Amino acid sequence: MTIDFPTEAQNLSDELRDLRRDLHAHPEIGLELPLTQKKILDALAGLPLEITTGTSLNSVIAVLRGGRPGPTVLLRGDMDALPVTEATGLDYASTNGNMHACGHDLHVTGLVGAAKLLSAHQDELAGTVAFMLQPGEEGQGGAKIMLDEGMFDTIGGTPDAAYAIHVAPGVPGTFVTRPGTIMAGANTLHVTMHGKGGHSSRPEDSTDPIRPLLEFGQALYSMVTSTFSVFDPIVAEVTQLEAGDAVNIIPATASLGASVRTLSAETTKSFPTAATRLAESIAAAHECTAEVKWVEQYPVTVNDEGEARFVSETLSGAFGQSRVVESPNPVMGSEDFSYVLEQVPGAFLFLFVSPDGVDPETAATNHSPEVLFDDSHLPDQAAALATLAWERTRRS
Repeated sequence: MTIDFPTEAQNLSDELRDLRRDLHAHPEIGLELPLTQKKILDALAGLPLEITTGTSLNSVIAVLRGGRPGPTVLLRGDMDALPVTEATGLDYASTNGNMHACGHDLHVTGLVGAAKLLSAHQDELAGTVAFMLQPGEEGQGGAKIMLDEGMFDTIGGTPDAAYAIHVAPGVPGTFVTRPGTIMAGANTLHVTMHGKGGHSSRPEDSTDPIRPLLEFGQALYSMVTSTFSVFDPIVAEVTQLEAGDAVNIIPATASLGASVRTLSAETTKSFPTAATRLAESIAAAHECTAEVKWVEQYPVTVNDEGEARFVSETLSGAFGQSRVVESPNPVMGSEDFSYVLEQVPGAFLFLFVSPDGVDPETAATNHSPEVLFDDSHLPDQAAALATLAWERTRRS
């Protein structure tokens, strides 16, 4: 049985628009999103869903049990906003100092729409669909916390497939995905050089840690290109520098922080070894010591090749081949849906939703205080998620 979810979703247009704009006007950040959680629960009220809320975060898991046996599909939507002061000028713009500058308000709304569409066909649904509404994507690892709290046990076992849609500026209505790595792993590197402090007028009596730190910062960029393959690229950017407080004092320590994006588990593992070796050798040359701290924040987001092909084929059938594009390269941003895809075969995809009249080439990007997302695409977003779940549950 084939269902035309894109057509059915048009009946939800006004409802989805209103929910999204309500969420947009009242953004919350981090893991504690009580107002957002309540709005979601209110929107799901009356649907035939088994709902569980999180213990250490304001998550929502809603499970739809189909009337026929079949596989389990998980659909994810993240809920949290960013600590960004909005500058869009929209009449529903946030005024609380936070902003849905990454489109998570659309992600939540699209998932609610998918729940409504699929619930209307519960009796015909062959399998189970779990709706994962997740706080704390913007750095707090909410997906991992939900997994650690036993989300799969709540659903009834490890899902057979998992999908998530992320909105972004671009040619409106275009779906984009790719097999294999689609987003980078996010890591942080912190290096502290330890020397001996003293008076700036007598550097010979001190061991200046700033000199090796600056040398390391420059050498780090060279290390990336000389040590790692261009076919498994790394982006490493020094974003923090910290040393003394007084201009006439040579400090005892100096430190830097760097954001490092990797595209494979291999480079994620080998990068800190190379960086530590480099830091220690430069420190020793200056009679200092180096302290290196490496944090793997989010793993690489890797799409299952079969599931990525299924997504492209299914959405091409539902929306037309011209609206589905395979990205030639991964995105160097990161996602904590990667934790789900480490355990479940699935696919992460983008939906471009720039408003009419906004040039996609020059549009403000995600995380900008000026970024604009057109919520007229919400029915298609909801329909895409519903279609993927429906068609995937029909596969043995």
